[in-house]
Amino acid sequence: MSSQPSGQVTPEHIFFTLNAFQQSYALKGAIELELFTHIADGASTAAEIAARCKASERGVRILCDYLTIIGFLTKTGSAYGLTQESAVFLNKHSQAYLGSATTFLLNDWQVANFRDIAAVVRKGSALEGAGDMDPENAVWVDFARSMVPIVFPATQAVAAVVAGAASATGKKIKVLDIAAGHGMFGISIALRNPVAEIVAVDWKNVLEVALENAARAGVQNRYRILPGSALEIDLGSGYDVALLPNFLHHFDPPTCVALITKVRAAMNPGGRVVTVEFVPNDDRVTPPVAAAFSLMMLGGTNGGDAYTFRELDQMFRDAGFSSTSMQDIANSPAKLLVSEY
Repeated sequence: MSSQPSGQVTPEHIFFTLNAFQQSYALKGAIELELFTHIADGASTAAEIAARCKASERGVRILCDYLTIIGFLTKTGSAYGLTQESAVFLNKHSQAYLGSATTFLLNDWQVANFRDIAAVVRKGSALEGAGDMDPENAVWVDFARSMVPIVFPATQAVAAVVAGAASATGKKIKVLDIAAGHGMFGISIALRNPVAEIVAVDWKNVLEVALENAARAGVQNRYRILPGSALEIDLGSGYDVALLPNFLHHFDPPTCVALITKVRAAMNPGGRVVTVEFVPNDDRVTPPVAAAFSLMMLGGTNGGDAYTFRELDQMFRDAGFSSTSMQDIANSPAKLLVSEY
């Protein structure tokens, strides 16, 4: 990130990093002002953008300059434009719009978990009050409503893997969706397979969002909910497929193994578990998005982590599965894992 000449040491990188929180909130503010959408609609100068944002021209000019500096806008003379990334993901007219993700990612509860990293590191887990499994915590409803655009590529990849062969033969499948949240992983399967039945597990208030999405997709007659903690409730039986999307990272390995073992016991012989996770390489520092996810788990959970493929494979073997394979997900930093026994 630093542009200093080779051999010359300056504190530029340190200064920029200490102020990096400004990037988060500058982007959040621009999304709230719909600044990227206004530029997409033809506003280009600070005065034109400010008029559409109903904001001060000075404020918009400074914000747009800053967004240009950090790579979200372009500037030619006094005219601002969208980068390709901003045009695809930050313009509300785009089908790939991700602006709603700020509701969860920059939630005050989420940010508070990282205000005293030294204390978190001393403790080795989230600080008191940062527990992320409170069933009444409204943050998970926010998550369910706001994160669908981010996980959309993964939902399509999961649906293709699960529903492909069964859909072609018309075979009925029963799918268990653990920590269903918005429900879109199971719903995407139901859309591809007209006889697939989905059973979604999550907190009751979160599952209301999943039910809304199932009704909107027209699959509500094949969509059933099981409210409660997947670690505690009876999951039922007879499942051909179980989904573990973005869930194992919340827990330590023994808890993950116990959950996977419980899921396996609820499945038909020959069933498969499909997992979506951020998976760092064995060096734990690459690729950057997946590797950095460990810090989020350190600050927000009591024992969670971003697990390597080697670690995840061992968890599934310990739970009785014979093999696990991993594949990339197009347009997503996450990986898709399929475990069989």
